[in-house]
Amino acid sequence: MTGLPQWRPTAATSRAAVVATSGTVAAVLAGRPTLLVLVAPLVLATALALAGRPRRTPSVRSDFDHHALHEGQGTTSRLVLSDAEDVEQVTRVASREPFVSVRPHGGRVTGLLGEGAVDLEFGPRRWGRRVVGEEVVALTSPWAGFRWGPSTIIGDQVRVLPVGLHYASHAESPQPRGLVGAHRSSRPGSGTEFAGIRAFVPGDRLRRINWRVSARTDQLHVTTTRAEEDAGVLLVVDAIADHGRSGGVDGAESSLDLTVRAAAAVAEHATRQGDRVSLRVLGRSTLQVGYGSGRRHLRRVLGTLASIQPGAAHDGELERLQLRATEGTMVVVLSPMLAEVVATLTATAVRRGLPTLVVDTMPPDADPGLAPEVDPLLADLAWRMRRLEREQVLASLATLGCPVVPWRGPGTIDEVTHRLARRARQPHLGSR
Repeated sequence: MTGLPQWRPTAATSRAAVVATSGTVAAVLAGRPTLLVLVAPLVLATALALAGRPRRTPSVRSDFDHHALHEGQGTTSRLVLSDAEDVEQVTRVASREPFVSVRPHGGRVTGLLGEGAVDLEFGPRRWGRRVVGEEVVALTSPWAGFRWGPSTIIGDQVRVLPVGLHYASHAESPQPRGLVGAHRSSRPGSGTEFAGIRAFVPGDRLRRINWRVSARTDQLHVTTTRAEEDAGVLLVVDAIADHGRSGGVDGAESSLDLTVRAAAAVAEHATRQGDRVSLRVLGRSTLQVGYGSGRRHLRRVLGTLASIQPGAAHDGELERLQLRATEGTMVVVLSPMLAEVVATLTATAVRRGLPTLVVDTMPPDADPGLAPEVDPLLADLAWRMRRLEREQVLASLATLGCPVVPWRGPGTIDEVTHRLARRARQPHLGSR
């Protein structure tokens, strides 16, 4: 709360007092009892207002039910009053913030104290850190005699997490290298996936003996299975620039909207499978989240995605960046692929032999933001040339063996992951 407002008579009280006083004096001087009858209600209203003159200075603040939300969710802002014995009516007017909806519509609400009718509901419509609840509050004493305020309440910062679309997928990880998980490994182990039948050797478990084959060959044989391991997933998020216009969770999506929401969906799906997830953000600040799994780690990843602000990095910072992905980690690059450094990092990961795929997050109808002094024709020509260069970059990555798939919601990367898994199981020529 800013400032220290005091109780002051309302305009209605001041007018009633002036008219009542003037009418009473005129009635006495002119000897007109009828005039006194006319101003009697105003005299009574003024007397009641003065009798209820506030003697305590209240303090106000707002309290939110939630301080972390997902896109499209809402929270209630409740007004907390102290020393409010002299208050009868409350009026709240919330300021309009981008990507934040307010209920009641218009952000204005008034009601009697204690009836619960002065709560405001806020609904953030886009991921990020949003300032919610900046408002102006005015209090009124009984009979509308005195008014306190208006006083400004500073809004609270709410962390809005990107919405993660739930989806089920049975796609295998191309090269699982973990301990215990849901992906079929290429090495034998204690799993449920049939691998083959071989002769019994000391150390094999008796429950693995295949009695039908053993009886037919007069030699003990055992059934072998493939190990089931978890996988590592590295999400590389391009936040160097935001192309297109964002309309919130229910409107049009910019490139950064698609990127952040796709990363949230993939991270949620991977953690639900028990895989280890890591995050690298390329942009103004190279945010990083190490490998981890579980719900707590997922909240950390989503919180980092909500902290992204688009912008270019310092000179040479991204060129020196190394992904540091371990062997077998699946690298998922989420980018509109308009920055050369992102294409270079992707090609480097492919040449290292890491299973890598690119999720194209360029909106189909994206156009460049134009300054007022820029010639629209020249800007359109430059944008078309930049799109052609982008197509060449995507074609070059595909030539290297890196799949490129546009983000179309849940299940986008399933088929690509299947192909990468089949490719990993094929024999490769090794160098002597």
